[in-house]
Amino acid sequence: MTAVSASAAALAGAGDTIVATATPPGRGALSVIRVSGPRAHVIGRLLCARWPGQPRQAALTGVADCRGERLDEAVVVRYDAPASFTGEDSFELSTHGGFVVPTTIVAAIIEAGARLAHAGEFTRRALLNGKLDILQAEATADLVAAGSRAAQRVALHQLDGGLSRRIGALRDRVLEIEALIAYDIDFPEEDDGPVAPARTLGALNALEDSLRNLLATARGGELVREGALVVLAGEPNVGKSSLFNALLGRSRAIVTPIPGTTRDALEAVIDAEPWPIRLVDTAGLRSAMDLVEQMGIEMSESYVRRASVVLCCGEDAESIRSAAAAVRAAGEAETESRALLLVRTKSDLDGPETDMAALLAELGARSAVTVSSETGAGIQDLLKTIGDLLSADVGAPELDAPVLTQTRHQVGIATALEELRQFRQAWQDASLPATIAAVHLHSAAEALRDLIGGVDTEDILDELFRRFCVGK
Repeated sequence: MTAVSASAAALAGAGDTIVATATPPGRGALSVIRVSGPRAHVIGRLLCARWPGQPRQAALTGVADCRGERLDEAVVVRYDAPASFTGEDSFELSTHGGFVVPTTIVAAIIEAGARLAHAGEFTRRALLNGKLDILQAEATADLVAAGSRAAQRVALHQLDGGLSRRIGALRDRVLEIEALIAYDIDFPEEDDGPVAPARTLGALNALEDSLRNLLATARGGELVREGALVVLAGEPNVGKSSLFNALLGRSRAIVTPIPGTTRDALEAVIDAEPWPIRLVDTAGLRSAMDLVEQMGIEMSESYVRRASVVLCCGEDAESIRSAAAAVRAAGEAETESRALLLVRTKSDLDGPETDMAALLAELGARSAVTVSSETGAGIQDLLKTIGDLLSADVGAPELDAPVLTQTRHQVGIATALEELRQFRQAWQDASLPATIAAVHLHSAAEALRDLIGGVDTEDILDELFRRFCVGK
């Protein structure tokens, strides 16, 4: 058993045999039932009329409960420890779908000596048994929850161990510097020590640069995982909801000629390139007497303040100016951290021409696009412009390189950097012994180790697996 303490393993109930349905409940062709633990094969042989003779071999079998009542005809696959996902003896049944068949089979497995699995317990056992590290366990949840191809690629790279290898290599470099310092401590009588200070300083500079570069991927990792927050803002009835529907390619927002129809914010994720977009249609930014509409406007202002890109929507120059002014008023001092994109809507309707270039210069926005939700004109240009603005702010996404996707990752790397800063300060202070400085190197190495799997606190594991689904 690696990465966690024996007490954590005991608290996780690793001695139990667990069962769960790995597919969503409801009407469907198939349902997958997973069983893992010390009694898994005993239970499998008891309930299955035919048991696979070899590991990873599939067999068509009748399934019956302990009293011999036939429940289904299914396909069973056997896995032997330690060559299984959990590292334990396990098997999977592919049964017919629906509610009754999988429910009665799970009940029969429980009657035979298993218990229902907790959320994420299969992956948790894989972690406890050294089949995955913590970063790979997190990637498993991210892959299941991926709402875009970008999130899928990043999660697969992390599941393959890309981020683990990168952080492991950085930790090895900390240990190398620690070895250089230890050599100096062991041979203090040498002039300047046996290791030139410039060598240690060069290794320290390179390591800090590498950590900063990795930490800089956190913003992109957040955008990939959550989607970049893009908010449609403007006066009521200027076509925001129609544009929201056009960008999604389906009707989500109610579209009417009555101002104030949108009372709440609508969200949807667009699997766009190069960044996934979390698009939000908000209530029109205006003064309102109606209490419910006013609450919707306050929510709109909250989204504007948090947005990466704000689409200032209007059907003419005056309504676009009004949208930009309202966005700036809502964002206050935070406006400069967001990209303002002017969008002239309803370009298919007859009306006076709007000089978008002049408006762009006047309002100090980042870009301007003209669209028609009715005809689809300009929609792809708008998506491309949003992607370009995000890439300009964050950098082009590197989906096949290690990326920090969790707050925990950021905290760990930042902690290691701070410990290295304190090491530099202590090491260069002639009044402090080298042994004091070396303590910070050890703390930096521990911060990186904990990212991969050196965690022995049950609370941290509980938080990690809290967001998993049952059966994974």
